[in-house]
Amino acid sequence: MDKLKYELALEDEFDALNIEVKAEDVEEILSSRRYPAKQHARKVAAELARPSTGVPDNGIIFLPGEPSRLYEDSDQGPDFRQRRYFYYITGADFADCAVTYQILEDRLTLWIPYVEPRQVLWYGSTPDAAKALQLYDVDDVRYTNDLSKFFDLALNPSTTLYVLHRSQLPRDIFGQSDGRTVSCRGQPGRIDYSSLQSAMDRARVIKDDYEIALIQKANDISSIAHREVARQMLQLRNEQDIEAIFVATCVANGAHSQAYKIIAGAGVNASTLHYDANDQPLDGKQVVVVDAGCEYKCYASDVTRTLPIPGVFSPESKAIYHIVERMQEECISAIKPGTKFSSLHLHAASVAAQGLLRLGILKGDLRKVEDSGVASAFFPHGLGHHVGLEVHDVSGDLRLLSADKLTRLENGKREMITPPEFVDMRRSERRAATGNVSMYSDGRQVLQPGMIVTVEPGIYFCREYLEGYFLSRPKFAEFIDRDVLEGYYGVGGVRIEDDILVTEKGYRNLTSAPKGDPLLSIMNEGFEVIDSSG
Repeated sequence: MDKLKYELALEDEFDALNIEVKAEDVEEILSSRRYPAKQHARKVAAELARPSTGVPDNGIIFLPGEPSRLYEDSDQGPDFRQRRYFYYITGADFADCAVTYQILEDRLTLWIPYVEPRQVLWYGSTPDAAKALQLYDVDDVRYTNDLSKFFDLALNPSTTLYVLHRSQLPRDIFGQSDGRTVSCRGQPGRIDYSSLQSAMDRARVIKDDYEIALIQKANDISSIAHREVARQMLQLRNEQDIEAIFVATCVANGAHSQAYKIIAGAGVNASTLHYDANDQPLDGKQVVVVDAGCEYKCYASDVTRTLPIPGVFSPESKAIYHIVERMQEECISAIKPGTKFSSLHLHAASVAAQGLLRLGILKGDLRKVEDSGVASAFFPHGLGHHVGLEVHDVSGDLRLLSADKLTRLENGKREMITPPEFVDMRRSERRAATGNVSMYSDGRQVLQPGMIVTVEPGIYFCREYLEGYFLSRPKFAEFIDRDVLEGYYGVGGVRIEDDILVTEKGYRNLTSAPKGDPLLSIMNEGFEVIDSSG
């Protein structure tokens, strides 16, 4: 096997390509302003305000950052990853910090560790108080060893201390809390563990222009990396080569962390939604699903492309790709404020059902096929999710798709859409269409300006899942042609995913990674490829 050349596509080179990204606006926003921590703190306080008066309690928000950690019995630790709720009201991305926000005083204080000179020798320096005050949008910066003195002065019987979790209340300062009150050196105060997270989730779900710029930047870098994978695809031999190129390109362009584990699943591995072994040969496989997105300054991107490994699609994979392409294009074009995301999912599923009926994989009457929920055998996950500080970001008080949070796949970034869940969505849609109930009454979310969501339809041929849950059940099996289906197992799966910003009048696609014909052109540039797909 020839030695692979992992050539890097640097950002300056990429700028010369015809990609519709307002990079100058992104760079201007990120270079001329600080992360808007104070604005975010005020936004959270507004969400905490009492509904009867619109005025928040006399309270203090307390959030610890991620502490330094070591593995058990080791002098090594995991890569640092800042707590996202802490980052949202600080913008500080280093260990052993905390933040307090005194709501009525409108005072945001970042608490940082004191670093001794000998520690600098080994690990480098973190900002001191004076430097941190310049870097971060806060009112004050103090050292964490003064936190107990602060609470001693700030707490009183009328003060509510807002904390995310009991485990985040520092016992060295407050001792053992009874769950309702806290005291520091004899100063009592109320404690609230239940309100802060939901308030912060509601604040986080609508992104401001700085957050949008960060997510756009992450998407720009991920798009560079996806393009580079496509450019080298015909030279690659193993799934791990794809992962190596993607990571190297992201790092070379300033993104040192991935927002989630890279998926580079070829052949049957493309039918596994969260496949991440990335160690199998590409030879003999039809397509590879590359689901990979970097994060930039703690903000995520989430991008998926499906590439034909030989440079052209087989007849089967081409047919499935065109269905998924139509699912995505029609759903993206329908995004605007007031649109119910579950309605988009239902539309994507309908397009999938129509396409699979045309191919003969499904059989029977379209209405009966859709009413059965059998489409979820091939499109088993939600159309998308929010993107922000987490790749599967918070959604506020409502869910985009499922009213039941338990349907989200364990350790995954997608919601599982089962036939009962699918049927429930259809029923809700029909009731709303008749005017008998409000379209918003089922607890599913409506899109608003400032939301960023993925649109990631897919069709998969997972033999174990299909045989275990659908072909073995007559109520589903009657709609599936086993013989025709057999010819599509080799495809594995197809997914296409972009990150979409909801604007005041519609949407803006933040993802510029090539797909469709432009993707094939990049893959085959300089190669003579014979298209046998018909």
